[in-house]
Amino acid sequence: MSYDRNATRDPAFGLRHTSRGPLVLLFYDGYEWRARSGVIAGSLAQLRRLARYVYRSIRRKQVRTGFYTAFVALRTALERHGCDVRVNDFATAASMPDYPIGLAGYPSVLDAVRLENPVVFGPGDFGAPEAAARVAGWANMKLLIQPSDWFRDYYRPSCGDKVVTWAAGIDTMRWSEVPPTEKSLDVLIYDKIRWDRETRVSAVLDRLISHLDERNLSYRVLRYGHHHQGAFAEGLRCARSLAFLCEHETQGLAYQEALASGVPVFAWDEEEFIDPLLNRDMPSGLMVSSVPYFDARCGVRSKLDELEQRFDDFWSRLNNFQPRAYVEETLSLERSAQIYLQLYAEAGAAV
Repeated sequence: MSYDRNATRDPAFGLRHTSRGPLVLLFYDGYEWRARSGVIAGSLAQLRRLARYVYRSIRRKQVRTGFYTAFVALRTALERHGCDVRVNDFATAASMPDYPIGLAGYPSVLDAVRLENPVVFGPGDFGAPEAAARVAGWANMKLLIQPSDWFRDYYRPSCGDKVVTWAAGIDTMRWSEVPPTEKSLDVLIYDKIRWDRETRVSAVLDRLISHLDERNLSYRVLRYGHHHQGAFAEGLRCARSLAFLCEHETQGLAYQEALASGVPVFAWDEEEFIDPLLNRDMPSGLMVSSVPYFDARCGVRSKLDELEQRFDDFWSRLNNFQPRAYVEETLSLERSAQIYLQLYAEAGAAV
């Protein structure tokens, strides 16, 4: 989160203030919440949201997509910062057509929110580069957010300077440390291998498990999209470490929640862009990562050809890492709120 075009100015400078604080108008459209105008349509969207949550909770499935998790983090950060945050408030936005709005979620939000207000888009998906270029060309589209520098750079050729970096903050009150004496699991393995699983599960996950067995270390595997959030939180509470297996991440909220919980991370990171839908538009020289927010305090990165050696190094230094300190410095909710307010206010000033 490095956006800083005017760090000396109050990030809420130029925004309207209510009795509750700076007014921020956000719109989200996705699986969890539909952006619909009008009392009846809005109420039906809320009922659908509740029904989906209950259904997926009963079936012990993941109830939030990454986009919605980032959106909730944004809303929480802004509210704790003292902002008056309104979600899917079409009437207020329409009454102030020169006031900025924030769009978040899936591309459907572009069709659901047809307002003239200046727009900050993100966290969310504005499509592959060709579609993103069209969105960036809208007269009222002022800024497009991506959650890490490498993914911002991916879109720079198509969207220019309109695309900027903002990462969702991590709630360190929710994700707190557990004393080492309460830990009973050596390694929580987070399997987010998304492409060519027939080959990569054997090459990466099974290879790591084999090494853990050789070392007589305990482990548990959670697969992305196939577990309830509570299972992940419970796993972090009892785990001494997290093995994060993913080809590449635009932010990586799960491993960052582990860092905030004081759990060091062993990350498989080949630095290769695998996504078959997007890699055809990859700019030359783009450097990608599975852990885009990471330093020596967090744990250890490893390529596949050195997996065993790097894990052994990681395990030998397990008690020396300081992952929570990294999150508090780099990915706090307060920092994310300040940076988003800068972007939001700039969008309004650009009218």
